[in-house]
Amino acid sequence: MIFHITLERAEDGWIVAECPALPGCVSQGKTEQEAIENIKEAISAWLWAEDQKSLSALPKERQQESIMVAV
Repeated sequence: MIFHITLERAEDGWIVAECPALPGCVSQGKTEQEAIENIKEAISAWLWAEDQKSLSALPKERQQESIMVAV
């Protein structure tokens, strides 16, 4: 999957990375490269958390039927 991110320098010098498509998905780094690596991890964690929320909302019998796929 491909996501667009924004990078912005904070007043304290850190680079703040945000993924606008995923509300609240924000990270930071001391350098642009570190911020990009950190936002990649944050995106993976955000998607995992959303998946877990969706899975827990299913009735128990449907949870057992679910199949995990990687994209």
